[in-house]
Amino acid sequence: MFTRDLLAGRAAFVTGGGTGICRGIALAFAAHGCDVAIASRRPEHLEPTAREVEALGVRALAAAADVRDAAAVQAAVERAAATFGRLDILVNGAAGNFVCRAEALSPNGFGTVVDIDLKGTFNACRAALPHLKIRGGVILNISATLHYGGTVAQLHVSAAKAGVDALTRNLAVEWGAFGIRVNGIAPGAIDGTEGVRRLLPDELRQKSIDANPLGRLGLVDDIANVALFLCCDAAAYINGATLVVDGGQWLTNRALG
Repeated sequence: MFTRDLLAGRAAFVTGGGTGICRGIALAFAAHGCDVAIASRRPEHLEPTAREVEALGVRALAAAADVRDAAAVQAAVERAAATFGRLDILVNGAAGNFVCRAEALSPNGFGTVVDIDLKGTFNACRAALPHLKIRGGVILNISATLHYGGTVAQLHVSAAKAGVDALTRNLAVEWGAFGIRVNGIAPGAIDGTEGVRRLLPDELRQKSIDANPLGRLGLVDDIANVALFLCCDAAAYINGATLVVDGGQWLTNRALG
């Protein structure tokens, strides 16, 4: 779809990069010449993806870190910048989720998701800022469409992702002066991900497909291609936008999340 080497010579730090959507983004970046550090609180997810990144001919770094721990994120970002000699792109994709209706949701459960999704995004942005300021760069925050309406059993995630969208807009305004663009992607239901496995059991899967104007679930490659665009020079004047990538489902009144 794209010419090769869109990100040649650049380096990225991707939270949640061991699995799912962010694994796809990490591999897409690597295929276009970008060195990639991937971070996750579960080390067993990191090494296999790091080997896949290296197999594409670039440098890889597996950095175990829990985004809720600001010091751990700081250390991981510093390690990536030292390893690659630079940092140009930050992708915030680490996320937590579970299905729970609001009346059964504990303060700890609510707070845990906010800590991972929202505070974790802030922690990584803050850690990356000194490095991104050197040459200018890009921050890409992975959001969701759940909070565009009311989604049953997803109050905690909806609140956290609404905060991520606000963070994207505010940092775009504040950090644009440093040559840093801050944008987001709001994926819909992406096939093969943990989110779809949890939110779309077999009895809802076909209903979600039928509700989608394009008649299908999304693919990890759909999100990875948009991430490539937003992080390359072709998107040099896009700042503060969160791009919905869900086939148009969020526009219907039949959206299932």
